[in-house]
Amino acid sequence: MTLQDQRVVVLGGTSGIGLATAQLAAAEGATVIVASSNPESVKRVLETLPPSATGDAVDLTDAGAVKAFFDGLEPFDHLVFTAGEPLTLLEVESIELARARQAFELRYFGALGAVSAAAPRIRPGGSVVLTTGAAADRPGPGWSVAASICGAVDALVRALAVELAPLRVNAVKPGVVRTPLWSGLSPEMLYEETAKTLPVGRVGEPSDIAAAYVYLMNQGFATGAIISVDGGHVLA
Repeated sequence: MTLQDQRVVVLGGTSGIGLATAQLAAAEGATVIVASSNPESVKRVLETLPPSATGDAVDLTDAGAVKAFFDGLEPFDHLVFTAGEPLTLLEVESIELARARQAFELRYFGALGAVSAAAPRIRPGGSVVLTTGAAADRPGPGWSVAASICGAVDALVRALAVELAPLRVNAVKPGVVRTPLWSGLSPEMLYEETAKTLPVGRVGEPSDIAAAYVYLMNQGFATGAIISVDGGHVLA
């Protein structure tokens, strides 16, 4: 199966894993619609995608803006949610609960709100692919909030797969990937040190992870599935 002649919406599709997924979906023949909060990023990315691609700047934490975005779209086949801000690790002993709550706004509630608004417009045979993370299975110090978000998304995927059936709902669970997500954590040092611990001997690239999203869109018998693409992080 390929995505030929299908319509794919990628939220967070202007950088990192989301951009790689949009590019791969387009290469498979899909018409791609990207969205992120930055108008300049949307404009820049559309210049690199096929002419059939479109995009909008949308605040994915604003339920009204998200609903308006989907209300303005023709029916489509797949929703991919990869949006996320750079990670901030929070130590429990000095945690600011307001920052912890804010961390859930985009990665969890943004995803939930997007699915709620998008589901009625997804055509039969279509799917939703969300994004979780390896921290749910193997967190480190300071990861209580980030790991909790990943765990919440894991549970959300299974619940939505039941509630929205026969619409398929799945997720991809990346490990450390070379993207702007890690920009606040001395990324080059992080990549080097992480690579030494992984069975594959390197951190991930966006294209590695994009292949999993496209696989789940194409795999018509998968729902409630969470695919780990982490270089063996949980084994290290």
